[in-house]
Amino acid sequence: MAIGRLDEKSEGLLLLTTDGKLSDTINRSGIEKEYYAQVDGAITQEAIEQLSHGVVIGFDGRKYKTKPCIVSILDRVPELPERSKKLRDDRHGPTTWIRVILREGKFRQVRKMTSAVGYPTLRLVRVRVGNITLDGLQPSEVKTITTTDMNSQVIAVSSL
Repeated sequence: MAIGRLDEKSEGLLLLTTDGKLSDTINRSGIEKEYYAQVDGAITQEAIEQLSHGVVIGFDGRKYKTKPCIVSILDRVPELPERSKKLRDDRHGPTTWIRVILREGKFRQVRKMTSAVGYPTLRLVRVRVGNITLDGLQPSEVKTITTTDMNSQVIAVSSL
């Protein structure tokens, strides 16, 4: 079973396990999930602060205020595998890469958050779940991990 999910437009770290308790623990216990998001436009410090304090998004047909999280602008473009589908590039206007660390994970949360502050997400990559990182995995590459922290065996998959 997958531990968390990635929507069809997202990429990055996907964890698989046969340990249902481990899956439930990661999904419900507030373990950090780190994402790199490329957003449309030159994001402002005000928008970063709004994201950090929580913003109102739609979830299950209701309004939901996200919990505070860690958000920062990345100093440089992260080294990630090329996408098979090309996104728009800087010829169409500026973009900014940000780092978002959440302890929750609502449906399309990062995308909804960045849109709520006026900077839609163009590319979204999950790079870490707890202490397990993408760490150079290439698209479709699989690595078996035994973690003492989680006392279980986990399969890490890089998706695209």
